This record gives sequence, structure tokens and C-alpha cells, in this order.
Amino acid sequence: MKIMILGSDGYIGYPLTLHLLKKGHEVFGVDNYSRRQRVEEVGSNSLTPITTHIGRKGYLKHSYSQSFVDQVDISLGKDSPGYIRHFLKEFKPEAIVHLAEQPSAPWSMISVNEARATQIENIIGTLDLLWAIRQECPTTHLVKLGTMGEYGTPNCDIPEGKIPEVCLGNKPESLATPVPCPMSGLLFPRTPGSFYHLTKVHDTFNIEFCCRIWGLRSTDIMQGVLYGVKVTGEEGLEQITRFDYDQYFGTAINRFCAQALINHPLTIYGKGEQTRGYLPLKDSIQCLTISIENPPEQGTYRTLNQFEDTYSINELAHLVQNAAYDLGMTSERGPIPNPRIEAEEHYYNPHHQTLFDLGYKPTVNTAKEIKNLLLDLEPFSNRINEKVIMPTTKWR
Repeated sequence: MKIMILGSDGYIGYPLTLHLLKKGHEVFGVDNYSRRQRVEEVGSNSLTPITTHIGRKGYLKHSYSQSFVDQVDISLGKDSPGYIRHFLKEFKPEAIVHLAEQPSAPWSMISVNEARATQIENIIGTLDLLWAIRQECPTTHLVKLGTMGEYGTPNCDIPEGKIPEVCLGNKPESLATPVPCPMSGLLFPRTPGSFYHLTKVHDTFNIEFCCRIWGLRSTDIMQGVLYGVKVTGEEGLEQITRFDYDQYFGTAINRFCAQALINHPLTIYGKGEQTRGYLPLKDSIQCLTISIENPPEQGTYRTLNQFEDTYSINELAHLVQNAAYDLGMTSERGPIPNPRIEAEEHYYNPHHQTLFDLGYKPTVNTAKEIKNLLLDLEPFSNRINEKVIMPTTKWR
């Protein structure tokens, strides 16, 4: 297939690019390298010593000369909409994987400047992309990375995107049987928890609208929290992806593992009972590939809830502590006041069957993968900057 990856230099984008090239797909990359710049601006760095974006591009051109087309610098939402339209017209992708958004909830809450940048880049960038697809390649399959955080933590089961076709209705319990739900087919209500999550919700409604009105087709990936740094387990420095551990761009398990490596107390926010869906990076690559290679029908808006299993923060801390102990490391818990506004004790039961129906097979158990992650990161532990770990940005 001819596949365009927006955000091809990122945490997910680079290993996905490598994976698709190895499978024989033709890949065109787009990135503005803002993730590199913003991580440096908050005083951090990639724990893994990744090569420069120019070095990566040269490696891809040399190693995959028959299938790596190019990687261009475009800032969706900031640059003229004609830029992305031009490259769609030239390349005519069969699939577009949209990973090119500002990805951090805490970063979006720093000040009005970061909130504005997040809204402009994410919402306007996706809107520009949708218009370009309509004008140049309307049959292209858009695979858009959303987040399970769109749903929030409602006191009910979370379906995959839309309200299911049946419900119990307002009947006495003795008479309660499934009846048609008058709201079936409507998008499930969203309760975002940050300006970043708000942008993902706006994306969802814009994409669904364009599928319904223009007949585009899209898979909206509601992805859980990622962790890990390797996909094949054999990556050298030219193939390894970035790894962030700071308060803004590091995800929960990744942060905990970096903290364990330097014997820093694990930063558990509040009560630690916040529960979310998680999956390793290697499974995210598998799921995205399945989504790309199994497109929906034209005019269809499809939602996939993408995660392996659900864990509370306390459960994750326990898993990291056990893995660290097995490797001879000491890891203590360090609960701190929660800088975020979120339910710390809540019901959480999201559905995620569709990817399994399409062929997703979890590759590892979480405890084993965390131990592997610690081993992968240990050679680089001297690169950790302890000053960027503790959260300073507050939601209030």
C-alpha cells in the first residue's frame, strides 16, 4: 500500500514507519519535529540517544530506497492548507496515519500560549487535512490517533465510540429486557479532562461529520496509555524510538521505570486509584497495522478502543516495584498531591473487542514487558535529568 504517516519522527511514528517499510509498504513521512524541540524546552531529553531527524531520514533512504519516498517538514494547522494538499495530490496515499498532534495533556495546561498552540495545531491541523483528503483523495482511509481520555470516567460501561443498539430502558428490574435504544448510533458522550483531550473530542466530531456528509472513511483510534521503547527487541541506535520520562511528555509506566532506575520515589498522583487502559508500544504498532490493512467501507466512521488491559496507578506502581526488585533495584512509592482535576476513585469498564475480531493478539504480559523495559533503559540511566520529574503544572 501507499501510506502517508503524519508525525513520522515521533514516539509511535518512527517505529511504525520502520514496521510498514519492512512489510513492503511504500511510506511517505511528514513531521515538523516539534516534539524534539518542546521536550528540550522543558529541560528534558529523550532517554534513548536517538539520531537527528536528518540522520533518520538518511538512514531510511539508504536502507529502504525502494519504498521510503520522502519525509517533509509541514506544520499542520500553521502552514497553508495548500501544503498538505499538494503532497496528497502528488503521492495519492491509500491510507493516511495521523499522529501529528501535540500529545501532552499537562503541556496544554501550562498557560494560554500552550493551550492555544494545542488547539490550533490539533483541531485546525486535522480540519485542513480533512479538506485536503476531500479535494485530492476522497477514497483514502484516514487512521486517526485519538485517546481513551476522550471518554473520561463515566459511571457506566464505555462502548467503542457509539451508543449500542439496545438498552434496558426505564422499566422495573423484574421487567427489564433489552429494547431498542432511541439514541443508538449516536456518538457516546465525551468528558475530556484537559485542553489536549478537548482537541481530540473536536477531532472526533469533525471526522465523523466528514464521513457522514462527504462520504470519507476513517478509523478513529481511541488509544490507551502506551509504554515501552522497542518493537522487535533488536533495535540498534538507528532504529530505536524516543523515550520521554518528564512530567509533560512521559506516560505513567515510562515515568515510573525511569524513576526506578535512579531510585527516585514513584510519583503517584493522589490516591492512585485512577484506572486507564494500557498497552505496550509493540502492540500499538500491531493494532495500527491491522487498522491500516483492514479499512472500513467508504463513508464509514469506525471507532476502535485500543488497549490491552486496565490498571490503576497503584497497580502499575506495584508492577514496576516488583520488576525493579527482581533486577536488584530499590523502588519506593512517593504519593504526592494530584496536580490534575480527575476522579481518583471511579468505575471503569471500556469495551475493546473490535481489534481482537480483526486479529489483534497481545504479545506479552505487562509484568514481563515492564521488566524488559527496565533492562532496555538501564544502559542510558545516566541520561536521566531528575529535575524534570516532579509535576509543576497544576490544573486549577
